[in-house]
Amino acid sequence: MKTDIQIAQEAQPKHIKEIASKLGLSEDDIELYGKYKAKIDYNLLKKPTGKNAKLILTTAINPTPAGEGKTTTTIGVADALSLLGKDTVVALREPSLGPVFGIKGGAAGGGYAQVIPMEDINLHFTGDFHAIGVANNLLAAMIDNHIHQGNKLGIDPRRITWRRCVDMNDRQLRNIVDGLGKKVDGVPRQDGFDITVASEVMAAFCLANNIADLKERLGRIIIGYTYDSKPVTAKDLKANGAMAALLKDALKPNLVQTLEGTPAFVHGGPFANIAHGCNSVIATKMARHFADYVITEAGFGADLGAEKFIDIKCRMADIKPDAVIIVATVRALKYNGGVDKNSLNEENLEALEKGLPNLLKHVENITKVFGLPAVVAINKFPLDTQRELDLVESKCKELGVNVAVSEVWAKGGEGGKAVAKEVLRLIEEGENNFNFAYDENMSIKEKMNAIATKIYGADGVDFTKEAEKQILDIEKLGFGNLPICVAKTQYSLSDDQTLLGRPEGFRITVREINVCSGAGFIVALTGAIMKMPGLPKVPSAEKIDVDENGVISGLF
Repeated sequence: MKTDIQIAQEAQPKHIKEIASKLGLSEDDIELYGKYKAKIDYNLLKKPTGKNAKLILTTAINPTPAGEGKTTTTIGVADALSLLGKDTVVALREPSLGPVFGIKGGAAGGGYAQVIPMEDINLHFTGDFHAIGVANNLLAAMIDNHIHQGNKLGIDPRRITWRRCVDMNDRQLRNIVDGLGKKVDGVPRQDGFDITVASEVMAAFCLANNIADLKERLGRIIIGYTYDSKPVTAKDLKANGAMAALLKDALKPNLVQTLEGTPAFVHGGPFANIAHGCNSVIATKMARHFADYVITEAGFGADLGAEKFIDIKCRMADIKPDAVIIVATVRALKYNGGVDKNSLNEENLEALEKGLPNLLKHVENITKVFGLPAVVAINKFPLDTQRELDLVESKCKELGVNVAVSEVWAKGGEGGKAVAKEVLRLIEEGENNFNFAYDENMSIKEKMNAIATKIYGADGVDFTKEAEKQILDIEKLGFGNLPICVAKTQYSLSDDQTLLGRPEGFRITVREINVCSGAGFIVALTGAIMKMPGLPKVPSAEKIDVDENGVISGLF
């Protein structure tokens, strides 16, 4: 069996100019990064095309630690729509180097449903994440320099909330002391690093509509507080102009292609269990501007990614999905039914049926809470048995849930036609009563309670004393009407990753509340979620290598 990277390396990609021509773009409209990558100027959104694509969102049930093929399904169904004669574009997030070298390996799809050049996309790509990290760290440097040079703004070093970042899992950097040495070496203080995809710069970048909007968002970022408890912003430090200058080219969406030549925008990549987990607003709007159908994805399960896609991204960008694909796998359902990760390849109909309520809760959220038409795509893995596939399909149909088997990993676009045809039917015939999970003018506690009870199935929410105080401070500063971005484990509907399936009788505990005024949302931290992951005992980096000809191996 060929690996993902072997399949990608054997592909014969089209020149990116040919892919751009499918969007009606000339060579003058694109900025080439070699033969197979290009950036597209966001100002082309002003160019009339007469198109406003139907938007298809791909989400999933709660995953296993290994990931279950949501990106693969997104890409494969996009190729299937292209095969059916539809003018289609796929819009995805850029992979973070943290998971690439950590636990997941490559994140550009899999099998015969991939975006290419796979190695470039998984590694440095066009340098967007580097630019975002540098913009973040420029602000950090300007904060400490301001204090070193006399601290005119009266910033309290003990109340600086802005942290440095690097796009790598490195637990050693979570908590550090810097500024050590002589007086000229800075002011000693406690500090730390977040992973780049958890930076508020990343979130603001992905939610901005244009460069002017980005500069304004960056200026609103709160970096800490003065000795008399007043917030200090990046604009107060005169940092946002230079930060935006660093991000000017990164803000242009990246154009690549699938293995079958479907145009793909891969741009931005905030984590879904920490931030809002969607590709950039600009890339989504660009895709819709040049196609009739756009398929995009939201990170992890629908309790995280889809909820944030709808309640944050759709709200801010004034867009709405026309249909939703909910990816489920036999493996993930058995995992939610209590099967150990190492035994997922063994047939287990009892555990499979026990895990089905997790899927049905996600379907219920999409169709009843958000009012959107949905289809369950059963992403078929090579070791799934026919009895297992039949059980999932029959149980879904018993409950009136639309379902289709996806074989995109093995067959590419051909294997996604069943799902694609059902999506097209839903767009034409499905009932779309789009709604948000909450009104943004509700109080912070009311919004958090709405998410917890409606989306997670919790009995309610408990707030620590620290979170209670932070809520009062945030509302006093006038940020109480921002949407909520919950930082939560991806493995459970609850905030406890050991509660699998569809747990009942639980409450969500919010331990900390932070305002991300630049991104435009409030982060509610639950459980043990950290903004700087660590590497696992056997990181994927140990399997990644490059030979004397520059050929990379080990990226799955």
